Amino acid sequence: MSKECDFCGKKPQVGNLVSHSNIKTKRRFNPNLQRVRHQFADGTVRTLTVCTRCLRSGVVTKPVARAKQD
Repeated sequence: MSKECDFCGKKPQVGNLVSHSNIKTKRRFNPNLQRVRHQFADGTVRTLTVCTRCLRSGVVTKPVARAKQD
């Protein structure tokens, strides 16, 4: 899975892990990414990697669940 949001382009950031003795080592801040099915305007449905900020803000439109037929 890619570590980038397909909508906003959010990627991992780098920073320092600071210990109690103030020693700094590199670390990564990964975005909270989820795999979600998204319905485009033309009706096609694809699975995308999306950050939770885009999910909450309503950028992603989920497809309507189909009813089971007996």
